[in-house]
Amino acid sequence: MEIAITRMSSKGQIVIPSEIRKGIEEGDKLLIIKDGDQIILKMASDLDKNLKEDLEFARRTEEALKRIEAGKGIKMDFDDFIKEMKKW
Repeated sequence: MEIAITRMSSKGQIVIPSEIRKGIEEGDKLLIIKDGDQIILKMASDLDKNLKEDLEFARRTEEALKRIEAGKGIKMDFDDFIKEMKKW
């Protein structure tokens, strides 16, 4: 694992330090995911073909967590839960 520090410009631009950007070429697309304090940067060419399904699963999971935190959760037994998850 390599670690480097960079800064954001007043225009919202960041520079990927040279020691980190080996293998990244001009014009390459990068995916940026923000989750709380974490920012994940990933080569778009390396994305799994199931990314759309993964993002939808993440969205639905986040919605469910918000409902649970609001006290609107649904209780069910394990087998019913697995059947419901298979519908996703």
